[in-house]
Amino acid sequence: MPKNRDDAGHIEDVEWHLPRHARSVGRARALLREQATAWKLPDEMAETAVLLLSELMTNAYRHAKVSPGHEIRTRCVLDAGRLRVSVADANDTLPALREATPADDSGRGLPLVATLADEWGAERRAGGIGKTVWFTLRSGVQP
Repeated sequence: MPKNRDDAGHIEDVEWHLPRHARSVGRARALLREQATAWKLPDEMAETAVLLLSELMTNAYRHAKVSPGHEIRTRCVLDAGRLRVSVADANDTLPALREATPADDSGRGLPLVATLADEWGAERRAGGIGKTVWFTLRSGVQP
């Protein structure tokens, strides 16, 4: 669902509401790839954004154990070559960065986000329900 358009009609802010389901991870990746193409993002920036979005969506799907019907919301904002991607869910528990051991089956997503993103963070959502986890990437290219 497009939010804002610049004077030339380009979408600068887009948000998707997806069910808390495993299939939504792949759907979010596909939507971001399409949007990155429309925004003409550099390939490396687009692929990094898709990878990191996949990690945040997977965390929201797996760990945000909330009642059925709650959605995962993904928002992407492009502003002067800076892409901010956020994933919001209805679970109040903020993610914690931890170091996974070689024997661990999980726990590598947030370290990957922390390594590849220019910035990242997590905060409780306004209104007191849930949280938003986000990252930013910068390119030298203006939208």
